[in-house]
Amino acid sequence: MRKGTSEDVRRDNLTAVLRALMTGGHMSRADLGRLTGRNRSTVASLVSDLASLGLVEERAPVTDGTVGRPSHGVTLSSTIAAFAVHPEVDALTVAIVGLDGQVRRRVRHEFTGIPSMTDVVTLATTVMSAMGARESGFRITGIGVAVPGLVRTVDGLVRNAPHLGWREEPLGESLAAAMSLPVHVANDAQLGALAERDYGAGRGVTHFVYLNGGASGIGGAVVAGGELWGGAHGYAGELGHTPVTGSERVDTVGISGSLEAEVTREELVRLLGGVHMDPETFEAALLGDRSLPVAATVARQQRNLAIALGTVVNVLNPERILLGGFLSSLLAYDPQGLRAAVEARALAPAMEGVGIVSAQLGANLLLVGAGRRALEPLVDDPASMSTVRTD
Repeated sequence: MRKGTSEDVRRDNLTAVLRALMTGGHMSRADLGRLTGRNRSTVASLVSDLASLGLVEERAPVTDGTVGRPSHGVTLSSTIAAFAVHPEVDALTVAIVGLDGQVRRRVRHEFTGIPSMTDVVTLATTVMSAMGARESGFRITGIGVAVPGLVRTVDGLVRNAPHLGWREEPLGESLAAAMSLPVHVANDAQLGALAERDYGAGRGVTHFVYLNGGASGIGGAVVAGGELWGGAHGYAGELGHTPVTGSERVDTVGISGSLEAEVTREELVRLLGGVHMDPETFEAALLGDRSLPVAATVARQQRNLAIALGTVVNVLNPERILLGGFLSSLLAYDPQGLRAAVEARALAPAMEGVGIVSAQLGANLLLVGAGRRALEPLVDDPASMSTVRTD
């Protein structure tokens, strides 16, 4: 908590209530008091302030099972939102994400070739402008962008997104100029990990590792002590470049035999007879095909994935491993087979109690993470809502 003026204390209190509603959903004032440690009168005052800012709505009193007067119900406003943008080598997805982490609308545009940064900015601007016009009534606070690469988050400069072929691209600056909104750009896997921590399979888990597999390769992130662990310069978690075989096959940064080189969505899509598949279509096709070529490829990719996961268990000793994107589909194809392969490569004591699970937010995961990042400044200073425009 910030230490300082009464204004600082008030801001911290507003943030605590707002965060409780973001992760816990609709609840009574009494529940908010228990979760935040604030007394009844303080919670009532805070909720009133948040309602006046348009961030929450109060409902008729609800019975919470305790003795005394029924407590008012409080829920997040359905109109507060951010744009979320996710570029990959084969498609651009743009969404409106609410303060509660729900995707209100999503548009996916497939590319015939790998897009340049200018292509992404132009198309994203067109789609967001059209969304803002169609979905009137939303109060858009900013834009979050999930990029498959290394990002300097302070200004949204993409240092290296090898699958997209982008180096030193000023994505944040370009989008901000085009849309006149604050823009927050970050690594896609790190955003996915934070989304799962707050809304998905990482809720209540102190230490977990998240791996995401997409058309642009495999990224990862580490949450330790409930916080994202970025390492010395914010680039920790790039588990896709972990060597898993002695193969000469190289990934996009030139590392041979890496997880990203050996476990690919592209190989599976080709086997399934597709060219472009959205995540839902891909998973349905994979789980529905138990032919020998597909089963053998899945088994090989699972073995290579297990080598990396065994290393993760031995080095980081997480409570849980979360798999997103096509890695979640690999897990769903044969969960027992993947676990057995990991156990064969991990120290037994370190493996005890480790869950290997799918990310819960599914195809919307990275969009939720990007939207969450764009909404974070508002959560940190709810009073700033008074300056947000209505689209």
